Amino acid sequence: MPTFAQKVISYTQSFRPDWDLPEGFELLFPYSNDRTMRAVTAFYTKFFSDTQERTFLFGINPGRFGAGITGVAFTDPYFLENTCGIANDFDKKKELSSIFINDVVTAFGGPKAFYAKFYITAVSQLGFVKDGKNINYYDDKKLLEAVRPHIIQNIQSQIQFGANRKTAFSIGKGTNYKFLNQLNKTHRFFDEIKPLPHPRWVLQYRRKTKDIFVDEYLRLLDGV
Repeated sequence: MPTFAQKVISYTQSFRPDWDLPEGFELLFPYSNDRTMRAVTAFYTKFFSDTQERTFLFGINPGRFGAGITGVAFTDPYFLENTCGIANDFDKKKELSSIFINDVVTAFGGPKAFYAKFYITAVSQLGFVKDGKNINYYDDKKLLEAVRPHIIQNIQSQIQFGANRKTAFSIGKGTNYKFLNQLNKTHRFFDEIKPLPHPRWVLQYRRKTKDIFVDEYLRLLDGV
C-alpha cells in the first residue's frame, strides 16, 4: 500500500500549469522547479512515510514567499530548514503566515509530533498572481468560477491520501471558512469544518497577543 507521503508526492507531480484563468491572472506554479520538488519529496518522505490517517487543515492558496517557493503549505525556506531539518538553497526569507504556523508546530511538540496527526494543505493547491501580487481564489468572482472545478477535484483527490473524515479545519474564519463550509455541505467531504484564525491576520493585527491564538490552535487541534 502506498504511504501518505507517496500519495502526496505523486499527486504533486501530476500538477500542470494549464488552468484556464480570466485575463490578467497568472498561476503560481513552482513545481516545474527541481529545487521545489526536491523539497516536497524530502519533507513528505520525512514526516509522512506511513499509512495512518491525518486531520486536514485547509489554507486558502499558496503565496509567493511560502508554498509558492517550497511547495509545502505554510512552510517558508527558513522554517523548512531550521524547524523541519530539510536543507535547501532557497533564499531564507521568513513569511508571515509560516512564522505563526511554525510557532504552533513547535508548541505542539515539534514537526514529528505535529505532522503525525495533521496535514496542512489548501483549498486551491495552486496560487494566483495579478499585477505581481498574491491573489486569493475568492477575491474575484470570475476567478472563483474558473477554479471551482479544480478546487473540488483537489479536495476529493487529497481525501484519498488518508483523511480523518470526521473533522477538518479552515485556516481562516472569514471567506475561506464560509466557502469551504458551503462546499462541504454540498459534497460531504467531512462531517464538519471548524474555523481557525488566519496566521497572517494574527501577526498583522494581534501580534502582541499571538500566544492566545497559538493556544486556540492547540486547544482545537487537541480536540480531534
